[in-house]
Amino acid sequence: MLNISQLNKEFESRVRLGVMSVLMVNDWVDFNEMKKLLEVTDGNLASHSSALEKASYIEIKKEFVGKKPKTSYRVTNSGRQAFTEHINALEKLLGK
Repeated sequence: MLNISQLNKEFESRVRLGVMSVLMVNDWVDFNEMKKLLEVTDGNLASHSSALEKASYIEIKKEFVGKKPKTSYRVTNSGRQAFTEHINALEKLLGK
């Protein structure tokens, strides 16, 4: 019998899984780069990143470069731990 209770519901979305995957191997990633990598819309990325921030899995930094706004993301320590546990649970389900 498969036990899926160890999977984290916060990472069920393709976009959230993508955001976390990108941030696990990069320090800071800006909004436009993330949007390009994941091939999502502005609103889609903004809503999913806000949910991950609310769960304390990512940090969102908003600043101005010159007169242009710049949004960047990075994974938090708790986000790194939660995502690692999620991936380990997936691997366990797959028998790896």
